[in-house]
Amino acid sequence: MENKVVLSGARPTGALHIGNYFGAVANWVKLQEEYDCYFFVADWHALTTGYEDTSTYKENITEVVMDLYAAGLDMNKCNIFLQSAIKSHAELYLLFSMITPLSWLERCPTYKDMLTQLSEKNIKTHGFLGYPCLQAADILIYQADFVPVGEDQLPHIELTREIARRFNFLYEEVFPEPAPLLTKSKVLPGLDGRKMSKSYGNTIALKDRSEVLTKKVMSMITDPNRIKRTDPGNPEICSVFAYHKIFNEAEVEEIQSSCKAGSIGCVQCKKNLAAKIAKFLEPIHERRAYIEANPKLVDEILEKGNKVAILRAEETLKAARKAMKIDW
Repeated sequence: MENKVVLSGARPTGALHIGNYFGAVANWVKLQEEYDCYFFVADWHALTTGYEDTSTYKENITEVVMDLYAAGLDMNKCNIFLQSAIKSHAELYLLFSMITPLSWLERCPTYKDMLTQLSEKNIKTHGFLGYPCLQAADILIYQADFVPVGEDQLPHIELTREIARRFNFLYEEVFPEPAPLLTKSKVLPGLDGRKMSKSYGNTIALKDRSEVLTKKVMSMITDPNRIKRTDPGNPEICSVFAYHKIFNEAEVEEIQSSCKAGSIGCVQCKKNLAAKIAKFLEPIHERRAYIEANPKLVDEILEKGNKVAILRAEETLKAARKAMKIDW
């Protein structure tokens, strides 16, 4: 599958958490063995909602690269690069913005959802409305065949396909229509039972060591109706049990029956879970420790990935300019 290209990205809004790992990164680690993969740090995308405070901009980029390395991405098996280092993204984004109907952008389901969810932020900007054009440029400039996504992201891929079709219809065939590579990911709730999100402060970071990890797990929300240790519990509404299903599959049935019988307390259950998560994260922490001790490796990873990305992106942009007859 060497000739098949896969592209995906991660916004640098802070250290990656275990939700990011199971939702995307674990799959990327597998894909790098099968495809020509381009994984980028989407720093321009981060500005669409975080443009007002860029004080941790560079630090967050470093954190993401370290986490991707720690999770198992190999610079010799895939291309890890920085979006803003590939200036061709910006030009293709501009060209796509010229041909994309405003109604396409306004109907994007994420646009209205994010306006509601982030009502405290002023994101009624041109950049936020037009980010699907930038996303299309990110994907199409590498002639991507596949984009790994969950079902909730299918509308975004379809909009990219529509932009590719419109360009090809108006000018000439330049861009393929990328197909979604549906990812069956394990979904983890946040520490408070809501969706895991850095904006909610309810995450377990991939880099969290034992002391921090245990403190977070001990704070997790359990069955609110279980007051005493001997009270029967309902594991199906307990976030801790949801984690046991992923990190402690061997003991799930036993924990479920013990919880319902009131023969195991929440404290004991949480301590058990913390130990299992810590064990799972051990190899990730080992790789993280290595790159932290060798910070120049972050630059090496991005430099190598950027070089490959620039060459491929410029080749595609050249073809787009020629098709539009603006290649003087």
